[in-house]
Amino acid sequence: MSSAKGLGDHEALINVYIGNTPPMMTYQQLNDISPMLQGEISAVGAECGNGWRKVFNVYAKLLFALGSDHYNFLTQASTWQLYRDNYLLQSGSGTALLFSPPSLFVEEKNKPIQIIMGRTYAKQLINQGDITEPLTWLNDEFAIGKQSRIIVCPYFDYRQLSNLKITYLTELINDFHR
Repeated sequence: MSSAKGLGDHEALINVYIGNTPPMMTYQQLNDISPMLQGEISAVGAECGNGWRKVFNVYAKLLFALGSDHYNFLTQASTWQLYRDNYLLQSGSGTALLFSPPSLFVEEKNKPIQIIMGRTYAKQLINQGDITEPLTWLNDEFAIGKQSRIIVCPYFDYRQLSNLKITYLTELINDFHR
C-alpha cells in the first residue's frame, strides 16, 4: 500500500475508499497514510461540517456492528462513539480512510476488506481502470469483488447507508471470512 494516501493505520483490516478529501490543507498534501490523533476527528467535523462527521460516525457504527467473531473493534470501547473518538483511524486501529484508488491485493492471504463508498465513485474507478476485477452487483447499491475483497456500498451518510444497510454490509464483510 505504499502509494495509498489517506488517514489511519498502515496495517488496516478495513480500508474504506472515498472520492473526496476533507477540505483542509493538511489533508490535501498527504503522500501516504497518516494516522489521526485523538481529537482530530472532532476537529475535522467542526471545521469541515456535518458531512464529514457523518462519514466518521457511520464508519464507527459499521465497525461496531461487525461483532467480535473476526474483529476486535467491540473490545476497544463500550460504544461506537467512544471507539470513533479514541481509536478510529489512529495508529494500530486496523482502519483506514483512503483518498487514492484501491490496491488490488490478489496474492496476499490476509487481504484487507476494501469498501468503496458510493456507486458513482466505484464506476469512476472502473472507468479509469483502477478496478479491473469484474464486480458482481447484488442490487442497485451493493457490489462485491471476491478476489480482491472489494465491496461497493452507499456513501457513509445516515440516509444513504441506514442502519438496515449497515447490517447488510456487515453480512457481506463477514461472508469474506467464511
